[in-house]
Amino acid sequence: MKTAKTAGIIIIGNEILSGKVQDINSFYLASELRGLGVDVQRITVIPDDTVVIGQEAVRFSGKYDYVFTSGGVGPTHDDVTMAGIARGFQVSLKQDSKITNLFSARYGSTMNQSVLKMAMVPEGSTVEFHDSMKFPIVSFRNIYIFPGIPEYMQNKFSMIREKFRTSAFHLKRLYLNCHESVIAGALNAIVEKYGDVTIGSYPVLGMADFQVIVTAETKCEESLRQALDDLVQTFPENCLIKVE
Repeated sequence: MKTAKTAGIIIIGNEILSGKVQDINSFYLASELRGLGVDVQRITVIPDDTVVIGQEAVRFSGKYDYVFTSGGVGPTHDDVTMAGIARGFQVSLKQDSKITNLFSARYGSTMNQSVLKMAMVPEGSTVEFHDSMKFPIVSFRNIYIFPGIPEYMQNKFSMIREKFRTSAFHLKRLYLNCHESVIAGALNAIVEKYGDVTIGSYPVLGMADFQVIVTAETKCEESLRQALDDLVQTFPENCLIKVE
């Protein structure tokens, strides 16, 4: 099996943990990255705490090929992602001159310390400008630092998404009109035989013609074909409705 690039996603914000705001950024990133062939292996939600942010950033950076953070990059007291990452990697926060110049041209005489706070990045960061953005994309090592507002985050990710593209995952969905307990043994056997094929089983309520969706996914198209052939032969008669 072709080795997949791996990723971890860190969602930062007390508002997520307290239920004030619903997180949709992790779902977006996971979906986008999977489509690009990247294997998202962990998603975590953490508070606006520089110690916790630093610890998670260091841990994720050492474990995954890519790390994506969302939240905590604005002008207010609870926007501490940059400071947390700097603290975790034991580097200084540095005022980036290009971001400062951008703000100076935009705000003029109204620029204040709250605005300048957003120009502070961990020393050694990469600052990437795009014409259609009001604020650049900041990355530190293999960590890509995104805002928490979904529209901003999605816009920024769309600008750089192709740099993460790798060999695609091959996916098939099987729609079954039977209970999971009927097919559990067959799924277990396929999982044991084809270690490079990821099998998922998901009950579905309220559908007239099927009760379960089984997914089979891998980077090796031939393994997927063989696994599906073996799997379909083990299903009870009239259980399989369709394959997509």
